[in-house]
Amino acid sequence: MTTPLARREPLPTPVDVGLTEQQARDALERYGPNALPQPALPTVAAVFVRQFRSPLIYVLLIAALVSLALGDLRDAVFIGLVLLINGAVGTAQEYSADRAAHALRDLQQPKALVVRDGKQREIDALAVVPGDLVLLQPGNRAPADLRLLEADDLRCDESLLTGESRPVAKSAHTDQAAGERPANMVFAASMVTRGRGRGVVTATGASTELGKIAGHVLGGEGHVAPLITRLDRFSRIIGLVVAVALAVLIVVGWARGTQWHEMFMMSVGLAVSAIPEGLPVAISVALAVAMRKMARVNVIVRRMPAIEALGSCTLIATDKTGTLTLNQLTVTDLTLPSGAHYRCDTGADPHACSIRAVHSVPTSADSTQADLKRLLYAAVMPNEGELLLDGGAWRGTGDTVDVALLLLAEKARVARDALHAASPLLQRIPYEPDLRYAASFHHGADGVHVYVKGAPETLIEMADSMDQGGDAVPIDRALLMRQKDEMASRGLRVLAFASGTIERDTSGQYGHGHLVDLTFLGMAGMQDPVRAEVPAAIADCIRAGIGVVMITGDDPRTAAAIASEAGLMFTDDQICTGTEVSAAEVAGESALDRLTERAVVYARVEPQQKLAIVLSLARQGNVVAVTGDGINDAPALRQAHVGVAMGRGGTDVARESADVVLTDDNFASIVNGIREGRVAYANIRKVIFMLCSTGAAELLLFALAIPLGLPMPLLAVQLLWLNLVTNGIQDVALAAERAEGDELRYPPRSPGEPIFDRVMIRRVVHSAIWMGLGGFVVFYVALRRGESVESARNLLLLLFVLFENVQVLLSRSEHHSIFRQSLQGNPLLVASVLLTQGLHIAAMWLPGVSDTLHIAPVSPASWALLLAIAATLLIVMELEKWWDKRPDGAPRAQVRYAGERRQRGGTP
Repeated sequence: MTTPLARREPLPTPVDVGLTEQQARDALERYGPNALPQPALPTVAAVFVRQFRSPLIYVLLIAALVSLALGDLRDAVFIGLVLLINGAVGTAQEYSADRAAHALRDLQQPKALVVRDGKQREIDALAVVPGDLVLLQPGNRAPADLRLLEADDLRCDESLLTGESRPVAKSAHTDQAAGERPANMVFAASMVTRGRGRGVVTATGASTELGKIAGHVLGGEGHVAPLITRLDRFSRIIGLVVAVALAVLIVVGWARGTQWHEMFMMSVGLAVSAIPEGLPVAISVALAVAMRKMARVNVIVRRMPAIEALGSCTLIATDKTGTLTLNQLTVTDLTLPSGAHYRCDTGADPHACSIRAVHSVPTSADSTQADLKRLLYAAVMPNEGELLLDGGAWRGTGDTVDVALLLLAEKARVARDALHAASPLLQRIPYEPDLRYAASFHHGADGVHVYVKGAPETLIEMADSMDQGGDAVPIDRALLMRQKDEMASRGLRVLAFASGTIERDTSGQYGHGHLVDLTFLGMAGMQDPVRAEVPAAIADCIRAGIGVVMITGDDPRTAAAIASEAGLMFTDDQICTGTEVSAAEVAGESALDRLTERAVVYARVEPQQKLAIVLSLARQGNVVAVTGDGINDAPALRQAHVGVAMGRGGTDVARESADVVLTDDNFASIVNGIREGRVAYANIRKVIFMLCSTGAAELLLFALAIPLGLPMPLLAVQLLWLNLVTNGIQDVALAAERAEGDELRYPPRSPGEPIFDRVMIRRVVHSAIWMGLGGFVVFYVALRRGESVESARNLLLLLFVLFENVQVLLSRSEHHSIFRQSLQGNPLLVASVLLTQGLHIAAMWLPGVSDTLHIAPVSPASWALLLAIAATLLIVMELEKWWDKRPDGAPRAQVRYAGERRQRGGTP
């Protein structure tokens, strides 16, 4: 076994080439995966023991002891068997749900950017080993403890280790006071908030500083999902109601002369039957099933309540790049200040593509080509991406804009390595969203050469001149803005370039203040095509009553072109800019709310403004799902009802701030997640309805019989049997019900709607009255006809088994008739119904069991009569569903809520 000390002795790492793949494999075998020790999943035995931590279980145990004290060994044994079977079923359900949730962790492993064999590679963080050369970028977490070799304006958030949220400046030097953390060390899980860095791994896994802390805190129990907590509270309220009802029944029964032990056993049986104690477990199963289904459609749920929130989502605030589009930028157009325009071929092989002029100007071809070369130099010199020829295919790492520019340079046979060799890099200003540009400073024979790339508006203001045929002429900002607007109007993402030469600084340090005397070189237009499936997904949102707005940092014209192509419908006054958002923020919340109430497309939005927009949309009563991928998206992702991060192109901080991660960065996957969220919520309601309606029916049966002086309709063991065979499996099978196919046809439910709403209360009352009254009539008539109490109870118990089997089938849909649903849609539920009925029939015939339950086979005529009575429940519930529907099939309650909202992004 490797000791932590051994992990502190990394392999020697060449500064430029990193480890070889063979060295990395050897180190991984020697040191093991770069992972913190995980708390072990509870064993089957531990889960089994946990099933007995319930007040109802304690009541059953007391009932068993009372039975033993009264000499009723048969009832005591039966109660013990019920406890064991319930424990086994609960264990299977909970253990399966825990395993499913744990398995999903493997689908959201973080990545790390390393240098191996001299090439940048993105690998799983688990494969990082001591000695690896790791590159650090804003928004990513350090995968392990690193000793810095290079640091460029690097700042890290070490709050996970220190508790202080202020970013810490890092450098490749070791100046620090005694007791302070070395400035040249970046520790595992530290978040890079600014700048760039390069460091060698000194410790991984449990040997990191974070690993040492984690070793002391393992073993604590995780947080319980709020939905589960609310449902548990709901069960307790139901328990209180049942307790009050039982107290009344006991008082009435006592007054009627019923024996105290009979009343006690009746109370035990009714409590177990009426209180939905298995509800939290059944709901956990429903949510675990939903998590698995979402994972199949590329939606990884990091926090269980997000399933419920997704299902109730009323508005999606989506970014553009990588979500609505493919995130595969390609430079298609180049425009020079002289008016010369070039078209760039697209294709997987840049050497097979060309850059050709489509509009020339009256200057020499040589001077125009020289202008183009200078633009290409400015495109690659401050570029931080990497372009590799791997196995005959070109593969890029880094920012998609940088990769697109490198591909452009390859088409023109401009080699960045040769340029850097001739003009070595002195300093770099990395791209930051608040700067809106990136720059690099290079050694030159006549001074320091400066190259800048960034947003056209920013560079047009920064530059003093523009390039025309090799001459720096006074800049014509109006002309350049017209060129930019023309490119943006065609849906292109526009990037500008500038360069200049400055005198050497004696300090050797260069920064923002040195960006002077710049010459504007031209602009590149890039295209990121809309994903083919996005228009259909947005149409699904529109039909489902879910609004869609797009938030991007792009130019308004570009944003409008992409939004229109994606399928959003809007007018010019629904396009809002970051400038308008800023003005509204200054004016106050009401002004911002008026702005966001109408806007559909947000363009040139600053990252910090995204949070203000999200909060404003939420104030208007929306349940907001927000997508994001960058470090600056984290506040909006945290504050949204559902934060959705990109799994491929997103940063670690975005993923960790989000509730949901898309493994394919695809907007259509959000819609799939909403569908599954609605399915999960609907299944939760189905389980609640089934458990509460049958429990209420049993209570009503006793409430009718005991005050009239009739014998107890069912014995305690019969109530326990009924609860065991009908609710032990059926609730879980119902929780796993498949989608009905029209989940996106209905508007979202009201955010304030309780699970146990008026519709469900009405249906529970109606079905409980029908089953309870029907059971009472059968029991009463049987006694009046001279049948023994035992025979009447036998008929009544069989009737309730039939009632509950019919009810579970009727619970499969809140809206659709049972005749529209295929039994093949949920074979587990069909099997549970057959098993329930089969067990009861077997119990009627088996000696010992039938004696314990006081039941016996019934005649075919009795079977036919009881089946007919149970089938009448179908008529009652079918009438309920018919009454609750509009002519178009939509639920009235949901349509009423939808009418109160104004949908954006399209017309239903």
